Order: sequence, then C-alpha cells, then structure tokens
Amino acid sequence: QVQLVESGGGLVQPGGSLRLSCTTSETIISPYSIAWYRQTPGEERDFVAHITSGGRTNYADSVKGRFTISGDNARNTVYLQMNDLKPEDTAVYYCNLQDRNDYDYWGQGTRVTVSS
Repeated sequence: QVQLVESGGGLVQPGGSLRLSCTTSETIISPYSIAWYRQTPGEERDFVAHITSGGRTNYADSVKGRFTISGDNARNTVYLQMNDLKPEDTAVYYCNLQDRNDYDYWGQGTRVTVSS
C-alpha cells in the first residue's frame, strides 16, 4: 500500500514562509492527483491545493497568490511553498493522493503554526 510522508511544518511568524513536502513510498502511475488539505480542531478538513500528474494546479481562494504547489517526479515528492503566512493558516496540513482507480491515501499530517 502506498504511504505518504509529510514534512516541513513548524512555527513561523506572520509574513514568514514554509515549504511542506509530501513524499510517496513508490512511484505513482498516471493519472493521479496529489492535494494538500488542512484542518483545525473541531473543523472539517479543507482543501488547500492540488496538482495532477499532468501538471495542472488548483488552489483554494484563501491561499491563491501566496501558496504554490509543485511536483518533483524524480523524488516522488510534491511541495507546498507557503509565503506570506497568516495566523489563520495555522492548522495540521495533510497530503492526499487520489490514484488512477480513484482510491484515496492520506499522510499523517504536519503541523503549521503561524504566531508572533
């Protein structure tokens, strides 16, 4: 079974930047999409961004212009570059893979805290 491992979370001041990584345990056969979601306590998990195996990207309105999703196929890794972070970006960020059979895989999450 495919495993996803997220990393890169941490504590950052407002206006700062972080880069999250999501690495799959094996090469994923196209077509697929990998997405980032985030969740705060007591809330539902919200979509942040995704990238398809063809390179198409999509973003939640709340992060457009500040976050960038990209992929490195050679490293089986998808990145989420987060700039101009705001306190409302504080959440646990999860990586999701939807494979060619529409099967979903989730990582364990990485915590991002934006605070002065």
